[in-house]
Order: sequence, then structure tokens, then C-alpha cells
Amino acid sequence: MTELDLGSTTKFLDNIFSSLAEVDIDVSTFFLDHICYRVKTGEEYETYKNILSEYGTLLSETMVSGRVISTYKLHEPITYKERHIPLLELPSPKPGKHYARGLEHVEFVIDTSFDAFMKKYPHVSFETKDLEKKINPDIRISFDGCSVKFHQQSLEDVIKFEQSQ
Repeated sequence: MTELDLGSTTKFLDNIFSSLAEVDIDVSTFFLDHICYRVKTGEEYETYKNILSEYGTLLSETMVSGRVISTYKLHEPITYKERHIPLLELPSPKPGKHYARGLEHVEFVIDTSFDAFMKKYPHVSFETKDLEKKINPDIRISFDGCSVKFHQQSLEDVIKFEQSQ
């Protein structure tokens, strides 16, 4: 079996959680449903798709915002402390954009409206451009080298909905 090398998920998630703590965002009750791994080229995307097929089941490969994104349900979830992250998202690079290879963002499922969530943290400058998305809108906060998105449905539920249409 080919080795799946995502880098240090523990170090990445330590950075995510310490960054959230620095801005006093409490995510302790929210489901962390997926983690995103970026690649630099279309060739790397195909290579990682092949590798990930050994570690999980492809739930979806969908065109989103001008590029293909694959989502895998891992046979063994990524474990971080008491959390188990079941999905890994692998986006191909957008044409004309440069991405570093590695872990990029995580997404939490929140149990409230976006407005209520943002009002709870008025000191945080959330990026809200993706509130306009028809399917699975989200808000984001960016940190040095990573970001956190908040949405209201798990990615797996969104994929099931899209596939039922």
C-alpha cells in the first residue's frame, strides 16, 4: 500500500485549535467534519486521488468554483485528541492560482444561524463571501497558513443531498 503522507495532522490541528483559542472562539461542541488537503498541480491531484482510494471511499468528485473537488470518507478517521474527522477533501488547483501542498483548512458544523454565530464573536472579522453559495454556504476565519470554515450541514450530508437531486 502506498504511504499517505499528509504531513503532521497533529501539528496542523494544534495550530488550528490554538488560533481559535487566541480569538476566543469555542468549538468544543461542534462537529469537525472534514479537513482539506491542497495540491499544487493537476498531476498531484490525480496522484493523491489514487493514494486516497486506498485509505477511503470516494463520496464525490464534483466541479466547484471552476475546479474539481474530491471528497473521501476515510476507512480510519483522522484522530485528534477526542475528535474523529471522517472526511478528507482534495481540491484540484484552480487554473492560474498557486497553492502550497499540504493541509489548508478544517470545517465545523455549527448549530446556530451564521448571524447569531458572528454576533457571539463581534471581535472576529469573518469572511462572508461564501454566504452567497446556494449549497453549503459558510463563513471563514483565516489564520497564518490555515483557515477555519463554519457551515450548517456536514459535508457528507451535502453530498448525499446533491446526489439525490
